[in-house]
Amino acid sequence: MNTIATQSDPIMLLSTGFAMIMLLMVLIIAVRIHALIALIIVSLVTALLTGIAPANVLDVMLEGFGSTLAAVALLVGLGGMLGKILEVSGGADVLAQRMIAFCGLRRAPLALGITSLLFGFPIFFDAGLIVMMPILLSVARRLKQSTLLTVLPAAGAFAVMHAFVPPHPGPVAAADLLGADIGLLLLIGGAIALPTWFIGSYLYGMYAGKQWFLSLPAWFTDDKRSDDEDHATPAFSTVLAVLVLPFGLICFDTVVNTLQVAGLLGSESDTWAMVRIIGKTPVALLLTLLLAFVLLRSQFSRKDYETLCNDALGPLCAVILVTGAGGMFGGVLRAAGIGDAFAQMLMDTGLPVIVAAFVMSVCLRIAQGSATVALTTTAALMAPVVSSVSGLSPVDICCIVIAIAGGATVLSHFNDSGFWLVSRLLEMDEKTTLKTWTVMETLLGSTAFVLALAVSLVF
Repeated sequence: MNTIATQSDPIMLLSTGFAMIMLLMVLIIAVRIHALIALIIVSLVTALLTGIAPANVLDVMLEGFGSTLAAVALLVGLGGMLGKILEVSGGADVLAQRMIAFCGLRRAPLALGITSLLFGFPIFFDAGLIVMMPILLSVARRLKQSTLLTVLPAAGAFAVMHAFVPPHPGPVAAADLLGADIGLLLLIGGAIALPTWFIGSYLYGMYAGKQWFLSLPAWFTDDKRSDDEDHATPAFSTVLAVLVLPFGLICFDTVVNTLQVAGLLGSESDTWAMVRIIGKTPVALLLTLLLAFVLLRSQFSRKDYETLCNDALGPLCAVILVTGAGGMFGGVLRAAGIGDAFAQMLMDTGLPVIVAAFVMSVCLRIAQGSATVALTTTAALMAPVVSSVSGLSPVDICCIVIAIAGGATVLSHFNDSGFWLVSRLLEMDEKTTLKTWTVMETLLGSTAFVLALAVSLVF
């Protein structure tokens, strides 16, 4: 959308944008208003203060909201349903047990971390950690070591997948706002997520597990369920097929597109376009979901599938709507000209775009806690900057998305729900949580930024 606001003084625009971001933080942190409501209020106030005609205000807000939902809603919804079905079927336990059997009990933290990386592709951080927690604690009990030794590598795995890899809402929304290719982002995000997890989560988890001993939480030791209780679970090959298929289909689309651009495939564009449809992210997730329905039909009835899908979509509504509201705020910033003014300011300072994106995301993350809000707001502010800088390759844009996600990961503290989830599940005091979880999140975000910067410089 072109700038349609009447206010044109760059200083006034930047001051207004800064004031509105501060207002957003105050509403979320101090007033404790839900992020969705806060984003709507701030979007409306920003539109009016920057001179957007009252008759156009609602159209501008809805266009930003709708365009973001169009990119995010299907992916989040289909991914959430797929994750729910794998969760209830016992897929996480199957993966964990197979990986432990393959790696051995002494390497259980590594096995559980890799399992969480795989399982974290379709399922969100909170849900994945809650599902895996009994398995992680059971292994910690068998090892007779600190629970941090098994929990931190797994929690870090879910965190990096949630932050850097589609179809999770944060990277998908940022990719849409910045114009990044989803398939390429999946490849680069996945490639960066692996060493990021190994350095910032697994290696640090090994250190923290020896440095601080945490005993099993009371809620787990009071649970009367047997670890050996027999449940009907899917075969390992079934779970692996469901996890690998969407990744393979999306990568297929990216590879075909690359070969076409390089002139290595024929010129029958319509034929290849038809073939590439299966690799488009919504279609790939839909096909994977249908495959899961077929492969797991012995465990679930048709009514069960309907119930599971409904159960999965309920909690996702807040995520989808907040993400859409972040896109709404971004649309207002663009229409008001604030993004263009910010782009010009960055160009004048000479600060590299990827560095500016990371720093801004860090500031928003520390101030208001929500990684999703930090990610979408930063991407919205950086969109005009990215579009105005010549010479940025598709790889560069994907690296900027990773840098923003890295900034939105660091320094998880008291205003982040993930901080309290880990603290309460492990019955860990706040000081220890800061020394373990917060440090690990900071290592993850910083490592991802350094790797993204290196990839951008090399390619």
